[in-house]
Amino acid sequence: MARNTLSRSLHDVGLAAWFGGTLANAIALNSAASEAGDPSGTGRVVNTGWNRWAPVNAVAIGAHIIGGIGQLGANSDRIRTQRGVAGMVVAKAVLTAAALGATAYSRVLGKKVSQHHNVPASSGTTPAAATPDDVAKAQQQLALLQWGVPALTGALEVISSFAGEQQRFSEVHKGVMDRILR
Repeated sequence: MARNTLSRSLHDVGLAAWFGGTLANAIALNSAASEAGDPSGTGRVVNTGWNRWAPVNAVAIGAHIIGGIGQLGANSDRIRTQRGVAGMVVAKAVLTAAALGATAYSRVLGKKVSQHHNVPASSGTTPAAATPDDVAKAQQQLALLQWGVPALTGALEVISSFAGEQQRFSEVHKGVMDRILR
């Protein structure tokens, strides 16, 4: 097997940042923003934090996708010949599409919230009594999505580990032999 360190690194580091950054913001930023002192300060802090994260997240996602495309090219023979690899690739593609969709929708909702920079809020995803209705609705959806994106990207991390295990010589040999004998 040829080395493909650059594409593997882009894939893995991009995914790690996408997963870890989103999880950290859900756990820390969204709740810590409530310490700002008043509801408008909470909205300002959380909007500033997520708006700073968005371009970094976009770069991480781009790196992951570019690395993933490189991995597909580097492993095209295994995808065709090793039993189980094509199914894993399909599962990863479906999960990646779901994570991209959830991330994009989160950003759309986040922009709706951040248009009201100092919007009153109890926390990053909990509206205050004075929060405008459209923003409150977006925050309620973000309360679910803040966990959905890390769940999907975490599942991608697990499947990526499984993909790495499929590259062990014993697994490649077994998978190719299974494909030939069937």
